[in-house]
Amino acid sequence: MQASLFPDKLTSTVIPIAPARPKTTARKPRTKTGTRAPEGQGTLEFLEAAPSKPRTLGTTVEARIYCDAPVANPLHRAIAAALDWAMVLIAYGCFLLAFRLLGGQVVLNKTNLLVFGAALLLIGFTYGVLPALAGTESPGMRWTRLRLTTFDGLPLEPRHRLLRMLGSCLSVCTAVGLLWSLVDEESLAWQDHISGTFPTLAMDR
Repeated sequence: MQASLFPDKLTSTVIPIAPARPKTTARKPRTKTGTRAPEGQGTLEFLEAAPSKPRTLGTTVEARIYCDAPVANPLHRAIAAALDWAMVLIAYGCFLLAFRLLGGQVVLNKTNLLVFGAALLLIGFTYGVLPALAGTESPGMRWTRLRLTTFDGLPLEPRHRLLRMLGSCLSVCTAVGLLWSLVDEESLAWQDHISGTFPTLAMDR
């Protein structure tokens, strides 16, 4: 057998080199180098809202109407009232005609004048209260294209219409409430102030 060319105990001349460890350096925490924002920079300066004040008229009197709807002028309202009273007088004429056809005699004495005057007022009251109960304007107002609205511009409620009806009765009986609209700064009559409503132009739909 051939002898081994290399002895069993061969002294190695290779020097092992340990693997190099990566050099680790402790990282310092990053510090913000930017300049610090001054206090109050993140908030915007706004002007404070002005306190709401009631709308005033040219004479510094506080206005009752808060909406932008214009008040119907007295002439326009007078035409609507004239048409309504024309309907009342036609109904009163029908009442007198029926009374005469049924055999009644129209004698102008004190008692008959009171009865016929009360009948006229009753017919006028009935004519006015029916649209209020129905929740609509009177025929004269519809013919002249007027509608009722509150001082805030909202639709009327039943209590508004009843209060307006009672105010209209007071204005007609005293005649001062109707003339009040001529001197009122907003052209409002007594029934307008009492009910918090007023007539304005009806918008086309």
